[in-house]
Amino acid sequence: MTTRQPGRSTIAIHGLPSRRPDWAPVVEPLIQSSTFTNPVGSDEEVLYSRYGNNPNQVRLAAKYAQLEGAEDAIFVASGMGATALAHLAVLRPGDHLISSEVIYGGTRQLFDTELSRFDISVTYVDPTNPRVWRRAIRDRTRAIFVETPTNPLMRVVSLGPVAQVATEYGLVLLVDGTFASPINFRPLAHGADLAITSATKYLNGHSDVIGGAVAGSLDLVEEVTRLMRLWGQALDPHAAWLIERGMRTLAVRVARHNENAQAVAEWASEHPGFAAVHYPGLPSHRDHAAAQAEMDGFGGMVGLELKDGIHGVGRFLRRLKLIIHAPSLAGVESLISEPRYTSHKHVGPQARERMGIPDGFLRLSCGIEDVEDIIADLEQALEH
Repeated sequence: MTTRQPGRSTIAIHGLPSRRPDWAPVVEPLIQSSTFTNPVGSDEEVLYSRYGNNPNQVRLAAKYAQLEGAEDAIFVASGMGATALAHLAVLRPGDHLISSEVIYGGTRQLFDTELSRFDISVTYVDPTNPRVWRRAIRDRTRAIFVETPTNPLMRVVSLGPVAQVATEYGLVLLVDGTFASPINFRPLAHGADLAITSATKYLNGHSDVIGGAVAGSLDLVEEVTRLMRLWGQALDPHAAWLIERGMRTLAVRVARHNENAQAVAEWASEHPGFAAVHYPGLPSHRDHAAAQAEMDGFGGMVGLELKDGIHGVGRFLRRLKLIIHAPSLAGVESLISEPRYTSHKHVGPQARERMGIPDGFLRLSCGIEDVEDIIADLEQALEH
């Protein structure tokens, strides 16, 4: 008799289910301690929250590894921390990185301003053209980075061709799947070596914690952990406890995010007030076929371009009542932002234009409110 593997919602709640002893707490306690009693004369690893081995940190990492289908995982203080440490774990001075050109502005700034300090060069390519990855390889190329779905255009990169190139040349493939969450998409199942996520977003889901995570093989996560301990980016135990609490509802929240965003995108695509709608669940989206093939859901993020362009954005945003004008995403509440002032501020207008992000582009994170109320808020804002 084969043992059935638990589903993702079960894992997000319980991890791997096991019989609990009598009088055990249903909710695991928060252990808000920086250090722990050490056995006299022991050379075992010290328990110390900066090391990432506090029980709250360990339990959360194990659960996330199971969700991603990884051998191991580590949580750190932010999504940017996870991105930085993951790359430093696989790159050395003089190495070369190939990156998708359609990525979060903070990641682009990290690559352009900080990796160069380590004598690491970066080549940016169009991630939707499979042929460019092979052409960009140099003697010192060591890794490839992809973000999918992308921020904020919701492009979906088919990982198969990229993973094939990475395997052929012995490169490490790093994938940021924050916009999907492991409910909708698991990069390791499509050939990635490391999965990166901002736990601030869907994993936590309540806009009250900052955190990031890296999942992958034991050896790669071990190197990320070593760097995390030296660079001091450990996740606070209370933040770990809150993220684990948020993960208990991850599957049901993501299902509602998917449903609401699909409805909003379909409505907006028919509304004369919008010039363009970017959502991979729409048949008109350039990557709809890839999204259908690789994702279990299309996510809660919708890109919107007003017909009035940049001239109408200010008036539109000031009229919104339910939808909150704020950066970040993937919380239970709907948030809207302009990438030119937030996620892609430091990229500059010319680079944004090349990416296909015109000034006035709006990034809507659909929350889990009643979708009729989200649409009604958008509609009344357009009317005025």
